[in-house]
Amino acid sequence: MNDIHPIILEILKNRGITEESDLVEFLAEKPNRTYDPFLLKNLEAGVDFLLSAIKQERKICIYGDYDADGVTSVSLLMQVLSHLTTNLTYYIPSRFDEGYGLNKDAIDQIKRDGAELIVTVDCGSVSYEEVEYGKGIGIDFIVTDHHNINDKPADCILINPKQQDCQYPFKHLAGCGVAFKLAQGLQRKANLPKSMLTEVLDLVAIATIGDIVPLIDENRTLTKYGLGVIRAGKRPGLQKLIREVGLTSDKIKSETIAYIIVPHLNAAGRMLDARIGVELLTSKDEGTIVLHTAEMIRKNKERKRIQEEAFQKCKELIAEKLTQDLFYVIDADDIHEGIAGIVAGKIKEEYGRPTIIVTESGGDGFLKGTGRSINTLNLYELLKKNERLFLKFGGHSGACGFLMQSENLQILRKSLNDEIERLLQDNEALFDSELFVDLELEGKQVDKRLAMELEKLAPFGCENERPLFRVKGIKPNNVSFMGTDKQHVRFSGTGVAGRGLSCILFQSAQTYSQHLLSGTLLDLVGYPDINEWNGESKIQFVLKGITY
Repeated sequence: MNDIHPIILEILKNRGITEESDLVEFLAEKPNRTYDPFLLKNLEAGVDFLLSAIKQERKICIYGDYDADGVTSVSLLMQVLSHLTTNLTYYIPSRFDEGYGLNKDAIDQIKRDGAELIVTVDCGSVSYEEVEYGKGIGIDFIVTDHHNINDKPADCILINPKQQDCQYPFKHLAGCGVAFKLAQGLQRKANLPKSMLTEVLDLVAIATIGDIVPLIDENRTLTKYGLGVIRAGKRPGLQKLIREVGLTSDKIKSETIAYIIVPHLNAAGRMLDARIGVELLTSKDEGTIVLHTAEMIRKNKERKRIQEEAFQKCKELIAEKLTQDLFYVIDADDIHEGIAGIVAGKIKEEYGRPTIIVTESGGDGFLKGTGRSINTLNLYELLKKNERLFLKFGGHSGACGFLMQSENLQILRKSLNDEIERLLQDNEALFDSELFVDLELEGKQVDKRLAMELEKLAPFGCENERPLFRVKGIKPNNVSFMGTDKQHVRFSGTGVAGRGLSCILFQSAQTYSQHLLSGTLLDLVGYPDINEWNGESKIQFVLKGITY
């Protein structure tokens, strides 16, 4: 461990990684931490049942969700099972007409199309009634999922690390991660080539990053290998998308996936039809790939436009009606329900408050709710206390969705605000949003070596955030505002050591403009990065916050 930068070791120590074996595993280019798929409760039964169905030439339908995790999960099982059968189809419900998870009309349609076995991915754990209905008309089910489970789970072969009595040691796989474990089981029992598993790790990486599950333990392993597959450029549709949005495969990082690739995959399901995503990720036909890439990019641009309009509308509603609220429940019936979750997330970031946006759903007095929470609040637990108000409900600590009758909206709003008031009495710091700083540095310590060494801690994401550092007593010089609204700023910072520190701040420059121009000594929070431009590489300090 002598060759590891001491700052890296200190960061890992502060994050609880102190044993040498854990350090070696965390920093390894090729980590080894994975678990036997057959430790998952019911996985062996699921594999055996699938292989039996294939042998009997029964038609199989993969049933998924319309977000990036669901789309990649469907794509993964379609690709893996195509090695064993051609009697295969898939179904993704419409976000607008059907909503999340299994529904009886979809099951009827799948039955009419001749399928006898439905394998769910990224959904189905709590679909007890729908599974019973399907069994009643002659359909078998294997449910693979990663969402929280209620006290009435689907009565079928259920593969979910969060279910009771499941001995699987890691509980935080994405939906696509669970589908991958099923694929591992199939590979072993059917003696398929291991290369078949490597080929789909790119999908697992996208889902794991996109669904914001913890990037630790086995998820870290799967994502590191998956990013390697993406950089190798093996999937034609994904490579086309990467090129068309102005990226290059070999530069792909977890942040690129989170902020560019995943939103494009989500845009299909949010704005049109999630099947576009599956066709793009599984097709080898150039014409199909070109068509679906163009559709996806067009829909993502449309999504961004209406998202900004909705964001401004919600800010107006808060100013008009919710200024005293601690938990924002925004009744925004004219907002496109496909982007309600993103807007809830933006409101949560802007105001530091948990936020739910409700929109009309199918008329007849029904509302669909989509929520996002701050780090200090478990949204799932908060809403579960109000479960009696919902017709459908699901999610996790950071995000949720539900269907309810409109007359219950005010009851829900009051209940959530009352609960936050109680929580604030116990914890006055509930809404404190100060950036977590890993270490304090001197300006001279921000150099290229540190920036390069920090990349060994990647991939960054949930529960493995990019480390942030505080550099104190910096005086801004040569301040230059950039962007159409002067929302970005670049400056040179001089500290007590007299050394220039090249700094850049994105999006929130106007918040700090007065202090940047006044010559005040500032404390900067950010991280070192290498900026490559016109063949040159220079160190810069990317700011996330400024205090004075």
